[in-house]
Amino acid sequence: MTKSRIKDQFLVRSFREDDFEAVAALWKQTEMDNPERGDDSETILNTIRLGGKLFILENKSSGLIAGTSWLTFDGRRIFLHHFGILPEFQGKGLSKLLLGESLRFVKASGYQVKLEVHAANHIAIKLYESFGFRHLGDYMVYIIRDVPNMEI
Repeated sequence: MTKSRIKDQFLVRSFREDDFEAVAALWKQTEMDNPERGDDSETILNTIRLGGKLFILENKSSGLIAGTSWLTFDGRRIFLHHFGILPEFQGKGLSKLLLGESLRFVKASGYQVKLEVHAANHIAIKLYESFGFRHLGDYMVYIIRDVPNMEI
């Protein structure tokens, strides 16, 4: 089946609360899950209330959630993360469909968009660069996940 025919079988839509179980399973299968992040349904809904969006790539006939693109907003820029497609649907052009819809949302917002990608993920880097993303110098990313229990 051609990429265009496969893409015709899918739609990109907004997250619904009852999607969470399937989304969490997708994130686990694509190795984007991490309990330390606190990525639960309430967190998703909160980021949406604050101006973000979670896009769902769904098979039109089966309802299968095959991909996600989560966009969060910090008041200054939009962050794209949890962008992934189930392995059995990768390489079929669906990432372009999902990323295109995500960037239309960003464009309508009028804000910048930023993402993080692992240096070894060459396929994702190629995709992001094809849409105009550029490496941001030599910046490194740091995080404290357990702020309430850190020693100061």
